[in-house]
Amino acid sequence: MKILITGATGLIGQEIVSVCRQQNIDVNYLTTSKNKLSSDPGYTGYFWDPKKGEIDTDCFVGVEVIINLVGATVAKRWTSSYKKEILESRTNTASLILESLKTTKHSVRHIVSASAIGVYPDSFQNYYMEDATERDSGFLGEVVEKWEKAVLDFETINIDVSLLRIGLVLSEKGGAFPKIAKPIQLGMGSFFGNGKQWQSWIHVHDLARMFMFVVQEELTGVFNAVAPNPVSNKKLTRTIAEKYNKRIILPNVPRLTMKLILGDMHILLFSSQRVCSGKISSLGFDFDYDNIVMAVDVLIE
Repeated sequence: MKILITGATGLIGQEIVSVCRQQNIDVNYLTTSKNKLSSDPGYTGYFWDPKKGEIDTDCFVGVEVIINLVGATVAKRWTSSYKKEILESRTNTASLILESLKTTKHSVRHIVSASAIGVYPDSFQNYYMEDATERDSGFLGEVVEKWEKAVLDFETINIDVSLLRIGLVLSEKGGAFPKIAKPIQLGMGSFFGNGKQWQSWIHVHDLARMFMFVVQEELTGVFNAVAPNPVSNKKLTRTIAEKYNKRIILPNVPRLTMKLILGDMHILLFSSQRVCSGKISSLGFDFDYDNIVMAVDVLIE
């Protein structure tokens, strides 16, 4: 099998590439940086410039499955121009691939795309499964809905679609975890708001394995890409603090304070989504890290 990955050099992409190499699966990848092009055996880069509508269609040669991870980070201040970039980096890239496939001879039969649990509304009570019809009415909800629609359009050319709605990704190599852990390590840890907001998380190792499970089992549809046991912000913070042998002594950080510092992006710290991963588990996927204590143990060694 040969897989084409967008976003292969990112945090999740690198982990998926590692899994592919372990399983001797060839990878093509798209990059906007010509200095990141590689032609190593089994790992070949192709240039694209989605803003200009350019793509090297040789990237599709021999490819059966696309893993779509591309998208500008949401962990950056949401100015009006950056909001546009967050949205277009997801929708325009999917559309460019789709339109290119329409005019290229190819063997692509399946696209497995990242999505996000930000599609679900902020709630302390609800337990969201994939068939939930409620939608977040804010910016993230809009982004995820348009992102998923752009990927679902691949069905119009008879390509199977899978969407993995990803929660808080935990990795020692980057993303949110080092930013959460550093102040706690320095004795400056604190809860956000009342600390009761649900955080549905997943270890990056399990997330990469889940993408490959969906590919290899040829699963289609929507899957919540979170570990089986969501935790509160308070539980996550305390678990990290215990690992560092630190106490949480600072007062809780008020929502208004973070809104002044981060603007609209502050909702990433305060929104509450308790999300169920039962669907993927029922199909045979086993998590290596199914509770937060186990995950934090391997992240802080």
